[in-house]
Amino acid sequence: MYKSFIKKIASTSLLVILSVAISNAADFTLSSKDISEGKQLTQKHVFKGFGCAGQNMSPQLSWTNAPEGTKSFVVTTYDPDAPTGSGWWHWVAFNIPAKTTELTTDASAKKLMPTGTVESRTDFGIKSFGGACPPEGHGMHRYQFTVWALSTETLAIPDDASCALVSFMLHGSALAKSTITAIYQR
Repeated sequence: MYKSFIKKIASTSLLVILSVAISNAADFTLSSKDISEGKQLTQKHVFKGFGCAGQNMSPQLSWTNAPEGTKSFVVTTYDPDAPTGSGWWHWVAFNIPAKTTELTTDASAKKLMPTGTVESRTDFGIKSFGGACPPEGHGMHRYQFTVWALSTETLAIPDDASCALVSFMLHGSALAKSTITAIYQR
């Protein structure tokens, strides 16, 4: 009887812990003055190169209600519709300090990223934001701007790590994430 009682308490405690964690993660919110959910990106956030003539500015991003235990953030921009078989990584910034709650417009190009932040190599081969630039006539592409709250202060990986490696490592310590998906086509 005692073992059954302990199992029931342990099971109930686990459910309470999971529900608090899910509730906290659900409150974690990403917003932007520059981009909106389901809306077309402007030329401001389109790549300059590869046949595209945009301004290649990273968008303003801000987030609120990071879960308890957050020690750093990662910001990613990913196009799952790129005709590569593995999508296209447009931006990966990691080791963003936990006290950070905003990146200003064009923070990447203007070198205004928070101290300690690492911008890793994107699929454009650059270590900074690379805007939208889908193949001409390929249809609508989705651009997923995501902020990840991590339980670790740093990802112990090289600053030129591939986006896939960064993604793999951040999934191991992610507490929560929040995404804005914008669209673009040429």
